[in-house]
Amino acid sequence: MSWLRQHARGSRVATAGIAATAAALLAATLAPAAGAADRTARAAALDNAAAVLVDRAAALGLPSAQDASVRDVVVDKDGTQHVRYDRTYRQLPVLGGDFVVHMAPDGTYRSADRAARAEISLPSTTPKVPAPRAAGLAVDALRAAHPGDPLKQVKAEPELVVDALRGAPRLAWRTEATGLDPLGNPVARTFLTDARTGAPIDAWDTLQAATGDGRSLYSGTVSLETTFSGSAYQLKDPTRGDTHTTDAALTLFTDDDNHWGSGTTADRSTVAVDAQYGSAMTWDYYKDVHGRNGIGNDGKGSYNRVHYGNNLSNAYWYDGCFCMTYGDGDGTQFGPMAGLDVAAHEMSHGVTSRTAGLVYSGESGGLNEATSDIFGTLVEFYAGNAQDPGDYLIGEKVVRSGFGQDALRYMDRPSRDGGSADYWSSSVAGLNVHYASGVANHFAYLLAEGSGTKTINGVTYDSPTYAGSTVTGIGRAKLGAIWYRALTVYMTSSTNYAGARTATLNAARDLYGAGSTEYDTVAAAWSAVNVN
Repeated sequence: MSWLRQHARGSRVATAGIAATAAALLAATLAPAAGAADRTARAAALDNAAAVLVDRAAALGLPSAQDASVRDVVVDKDGTQHVRYDRTYRQLPVLGGDFVVHMAPDGTYRSADRAARAEISLPSTTPKVPAPRAAGLAVDALRAAHPGDPLKQVKAEPELVVDALRGAPRLAWRTEATGLDPLGNPVARTFLTDARTGAPIDAWDTLQAATGDGRSLYSGTVSLETTFSGSAYQLKDPTRGDTHTTDAALTLFTDDDNHWGSGTTADRSTVAVDAQYGSAMTWDYYKDVHGRNGIGNDGKGSYNRVHYGNNLSNAYWYDGCFCMTYGDGDGTQFGPMAGLDVAAHEMSHGVTSRTAGLVYSGESGGLNEATSDIFGTLVEFYAGNAQDPGDYLIGEKVVRSGFGQDALRYMDRPSRDGGSADYWSSSVAGLNVHYASGVANHFAYLLAEGSGTKTINGVTYDSPTYAGSTVTGIGRAKLGAIWYRALTVYMTSSTNYAGARTATLNAARDLYGAGSTEYDTVAAAWSAVNVN
């Protein structure tokens, strides 16, 4: 299922008669767990935003052929309101159609952020390339992306969309192609194809991955909330939306005495404990620090699949199942994938998809990956686990000596991994998204800790800057607050590095003031990675 179609959860809003649909929007958008005051505030925000859409339809690019649906509502403590919308054109999803309306506490319109500003006017929404042809092109492209691997069970599901992200809007097929490699591990890629000519437009990985592995029970002995059912305990957490962990065949882990795992991979439930613990810490971080009630902010839990595939040195979040999947690693370079920061990284992909929806390609894809690295790191510090203390190394627990380095990525100086960018340049958009993430990871480290040499929890870092400037950090808590607000309020699906600078400056202004030390440090940290 496509990322836009999954998350356009609000009722459709036509530009004519928007105010009359506020009740439907409210029912579709408010989280069931929201308190009465929160529901009232969100309802008011929806009413105000509906009025804005009526008054400013032309300015927001919403002529009669286009509709909008609510994706998310954020109401600040001071009453400032932000309503995020997805858009359709003649009932087709618009890539780059998402926008955020910002309003004062009294509902007065302040501004709007739009992913793309191109006006949409198509002569026809009837494709010249039929759906089966689009599916065939995607299947061929997926096979071509895996030369030498005879993929099995390959299938493709095309969806007709309007692409407004890349130049003049055009009719396109967005096709999700999936299959299994010779070891049974999943492969998936999204292909965007011109619906008139069949020409390829773009492609990106659907499985948002953080490669890694690790030893069993990386975090030592941990406390778990479980569910007693019948005569056994289930590895299902009723205090966190029934978040649970299964084996690869989707069999829920159970235990007779509520003592799980052995600390070794000889017991299959050991890695399940790591996955469940990582999910719990991530849930708690988002709730305690940012007030977010689960990945979707709706109180619903996700689930983990462990021991997936054969020698799979990977872990990934997939929106289609609202779940995390962990391989056991190859046993040489990587062990089981379910490290604490890996789990938090993957779950944070889910948060991104429910908020900004950063497209997993180019600079927006790098920001998507960096968002998961940033929050994965912050969750690790938040957990305060003595067996896995917080650090700015990504996936250090899952890496074994055969990998040639002691972590997958390094936030203080990303180029230490051999491929990531320390600083922005025009070539960053062409990098693999895991390498393009380096610019934002480096910014995040500098914002929190500053430049130069520093030792934290026994790990020594030495973070340089683009022009030799000096940056004094403002701490991890403020990094998290600024990045979360930027992600949930200002970033859109097409945000690039220049847009991320603007979004985080807006967030710092909202939280600390335009002339604050925090605001100035955000600017300085971006300049230190050559984003100006």
